[in-house]
Amino acid sequence: MTEPTLDPATDYPLSVHRRDLLFTPNGKSIEAITIDAVVAGDIEATDLRITPDTLRLQAQISEKVGRPQLGANLRRAAEMTAIPDARVLEIYNALRPNASTKAELEAIADELTTRYDAAHLAALVLEAADVYERRDILATSE
Repeated sequence: MTEPTLDPATDYPLSVHRRDLLFTPNGKSIEAITIDAVVAGDIEATDLRITPDTLRLQAQISEKVGRPQLGANLRRAAEMTAIPDARVLEIYNALRPNASTKAELEAIADELTTRYDAAHLAALVLEAADVYERRDILATSE
């Protein structure tokens, strides 16, 4: 999807002003998410998950109103949607102080880049590895 250029003053909140841009992971319009559709069994649990496109749109709004950190978090969240939940938890645990060596964190960053095309997440992991090294809170290989 080519990301449209949004104007926070007229487009936010997206669920009110730009419903035309919001879809479920299964491709249903957000308009299709109704109580009647849930009762009829037309809505699956995956329809209630946020999409990477929606997260990137929210990131754009955040950045345009001067909240670059929130925008960066939303862009990383968009990348995380492609990673299996179990792997996200493994990576989260690997990022705990003294849990991983620098090489292990670099390998995770490489995996994020090559397997999941998650450059923002990879950069965060590499930044953590550098900070952990400076603070001497990396695991030691034995």
